[in-house]
Amino acid sequence: MSTRSEKKAYEGRSITVTFEAARCRHAAECVRGLPEVFDTARRPWIRPDGAEAGRLAEVVRRCPSGALQYERVDGGEETAGRPA
Repeated sequence: MSTRSEKKAYEGRSITVTFEAARCRHAAECVRGLPEVFDTARRPWIRPDGAEAGRLAEVVRRCPSGALQYERVDGGEETAGRPA
């Protein structure tokens, strides 16, 4: 059984993106920022290998609700915090 508060992980070769639907405010920063990764018309709607991990991390950090988060699995630089 699935609930909207669950976090779903989308694993890529270099980065894993998590999405928590209950937190999403549909600002569409992700879709505008990297449509090749974030496409709500396809399943899965997040494809982390569609862009370079650093660029994807940058777009995920723009998520105003915090519904999107990431973890670098390639040893790449983690950037703590969110923009104000």
